[in-house]
Amino acid sequence: MSTDVLRSGQVAEAAGVNIQTLRYYERRGLLPEPERSSGGHRLYGGEAVMVLRVIKAAQRLGFTLDEVAELLETGRHRHGRPVTGLQERAAAKLAEVDAKIADLTTIRAALIAAVEAGCDDLTVCADLAEDNRHVGRCC
Repeated sequence: MSTDVLRSGQVAEAAGVNIQTLRYYERRGLLPEPERSSGGHRLYGGEAVMVLRVIKAAQRLGFTLDEVAELLETGRHRHGRPVTGLQERAAAKLAEVDAKIADLTTIRAALIAAVEAGCDDLTVCADLAEDNRHVGRCC
């Protein structure tokens, strides 16, 4: 066992997550199962903090935990060498985000039209969406 040993609370605090998150990631296989002390306490190496930070950074970039797991697994097989394909995955994720923004923009425009038209009836609002000539008329 390395001399850089941390308990669950120390790892969670250093990585900015709670202990439940740490254990959840462990159950999902995102973190390797830690060694145990003679008293049964989980003992992590310092690299666990780095892995947790990588997971959280990937989530902030919009990657799901399944996608993060795939990236981490690919990285484990690269033995410290850079993981190729991250640029392509990030570009694909960006395209996904752009598509969601476009969808949300369309939804927002429809909601604005419904509010401005004073719609209280879903059928009438749906008709207004189909027939833009009536937008702005009260229902």
